Amino acid sequence: MSIKKVTTEADLQVAFDFRRKVFIEEQRVPEVEEYDEFDSLQAPCDHILVYYKEQPVGTGRLRVVEGYGKLERICIVEEFRKFGLGKEIIMGLEQIARDNGLTKAKLNAQSYAEGFYEKLGYKREGEEFMDCGIPHILMKKYW
Repeated sequence: MSIKKVTTEADLQVAFDFRRKVFIEEQRVPEVEEYDEFDSLQAPCDHILVYYKEQPVGTGRLRVVEGYGKLERICIVEEFRKFGLGKEIIMGLEQIARDNGLTKAKLNAQSYAEGFYEKLGYKREGEEFMDCGIPHILMKKYW
């Protein structure tokens, strides 16, 4: 397992392909909701890929929002979800946040994944809300 920061258009396209497969095809998120102004190498954010046996299998991105490292667009293709790669993505994004001098992170977790994020130190804040027809909760972590 390894994490790589996306620095080329080819790698960014790989990240987009994973997001299409997981969010648009599997979870039925409308395409217009999935991609946004932060989906470029020039945007003020960092995209990463996670690798399993030298094959990219997942992605995530980090933006700075209101002093938080905001973890977004985290996904792993279905057949690789049992190898602990989600934790690797979170740790990789948190390290980028730390490298940028941040001391806290937040994310909008799909509600079913609350327990996963709690194990990584995130705490729920507020009530459940809907995003793209999927229940979510705001979660934060401080270090």
